[in-house]
Amino acid sequence: MAMLSNKSWFKLHGWCSLPVWLIFCFVCLTGTIAVLSHELTWLTNPAARASNPQDKPALPISQLVATVQQKFPTADVGNVMTFEPYLVHAITFTDHDKPYAIAYVNQYSGEIQEINEGLTFIGFMRSLHGWLLFPWQQVYSIGYYLVSAMAFVMLGALITGLVIYKKFWRSFTQPKVRLTANKATVLADLHRLAGVWSIWFLMLMSATGFWYLAQAIMWHAEIDIEPHAPVVAVSDLPTTATTNSQSKLSLEAALQIAKQRFPQLQPSYIMLPEHQRGMYQISGGGDHIFYDQYAYALNINPWTGAIVSEKSPETMTAVQTVMHIADPLHYGTLGGLWTKFLWFFFGVILTGMSITGFMMWATRLKKSMRDDAEAAFA
Repeated sequence: MAMLSNKSWFKLHGWCSLPVWLIFCFVCLTGTIAVLSHELTWLTNPAARASNPQDKPALPISQLVATVQQKFPTADVGNVMTFEPYLVHAITFTDHDKPYAIAYVNQYSGEIQEINEGLTFIGFMRSLHGWLLFPWQQVYSIGYYLVSAMAFVMLGALITGLVIYKKFWRSFTQPKVRLTANKATVLADLHRLAGVWSIWFLMLMSATGFWYLAQAIMWHAEIDIEPHAPVVAVSDLPTTATTNSQSKLSLEAALQIAKQRFPQLQPSYIMLPEHQRGMYQISGGGDHIFYDQYAYALNINPWTGAIVSEKSPETMTAVQTVMHIADPLHYGTLGGLWTKFLWFFFGVILTGMSITGFMMWATRLKKSMRDDAEAAFA
């Protein structure tokens, strides 16, 4: 097999990005914003801030749910979502005049600060970045496939770029940007320097992108990565004669059971039973830095208090482990604000690289067309 010339590698490098440049750049940009979507929400929406000037401890989640139920007596509370300490808890519910609503409840004061009946900025950015707002056809979305497929583009651009840029490692010790040179030279220097310092980030985004693509294929093929939530056995349901005497387990009691089983559990998502055979579904993070905020999960029978099923990092399969470490690595949430800002910084660099790469290609294209025109009239 004949060796490719440097010119051929350059063309291949360009074709790894140019045909889908607009999508690639858009995915990079929205992903960069999504990394700080929680912080941008705090910055732009005062009602989402969990102010705590008196440094009070957080109130029990069950008390916050009771506050919403007291405010809306006919409401049916569905779930509770918790975020960083500086953001309020989000309690979703439905009511006769509210098909879907989210109550922003300050976990320190117990005050309902806002009722949101639309899409949140966090949800919008994750949806825009994750599947470009393409509709879902039950178990798949064309947009999700498109975004995940950018992993091929990113990895291809990385490999071909390293082949083109001889002795790229010198940029670590001898970075060079000739700011006094012409536009093409400055763009090329910036592009190469940014690319070398972003090698680790490109590899990480490619790897997690390939996982999201594999996940999309499994969803489409209806392959369960994790088992569905169980339902209460008919034999555990109270009979008509004992309904009054057999009370349903409270949310507070269910959370206590979950804490007793996993003392390190920090609940992040709690789904209340939707019907008589529904379970308390409690998910949360723990003391494992690389796992997401759903690494621990329990399904608790609301009639007997029994833990019907549970999940933790120690009991996960290999595929489940990859699923629960992908998001922290992709969005930089594994180290809190420090890693979020680091991921944001390299996200800006990656977005800039896609723009400078296009500008370099456009400059070369104009030069090539000019040379061809001159040759034709020579």
